Amino acid sequence: MPDNLLPADGEVYFYPAFFEKEEADLLFARLQSRIPWKQEPITIMGKKIMQPRLTALLGDPRFPYTYSGLKMNPDNFTDELLLIRERVELPGKTTFTTALLNFYRDGSDSMGWHRDNEKSLGPDPVIASVSFGATRNFKLKHRPGEHGIITVPLTHGSLLLMQGTTQDYWYHSIPKQLRPVGPRINITFRRIVAT
Repeated sequence: MPDNLLPADGEVYFYPAFFEKEEADLLFARLQSRIPWKQEPITIMGKKIMQPRLTALLGDPRFPYTYSGLKMNPDNFTDELLLIRERVELPGKTTFTTALLNFYRDGSDSMGWHRDNEKSLGPDPVIASVSFGATRNFKLKHRPGEHGIITVPLTHGSLLLMQGTTQDYWYHSIPKQLRPVGPRINITFRRIVAT
């Protein structure tokens, strides 16, 4: 297991080449074409805005997922997602029920600062984040602001594992990128324990 990237209050582990390039290329192409991508509105500080990326939710149909005022009902896992899920469950030591997918079309697509601390995920959730496509910087900042900002370049075929009290103490984001960058797909596997 790699070293914990966090200096305190949580655990984040990074596997830069969790999937070999050839397999990652194939999975990226299939996910791009086979996932039912949507752009949906979310509510931030009482205001509805369109998400600056495309999204999809797949997994156990008994477990919808709600965040920022948006309730998503999952489609069934595709064969590709079943394969990826099986692979990431081993280091995650968790059986994941759901995959939230984000498609960043270019550098103007982004994800603002947030914590994955919804009640439906239970205490100390394990989140396995898999990336395919262009490298984008993943930023972490400590909630009281004591440890500065940690930057992790999420490479093609990588796995970032967040667990322990990470979601209690650390915000994370994918900021906009000014220089030209290609498309990227991110999959966050999670276990929903309540609806």
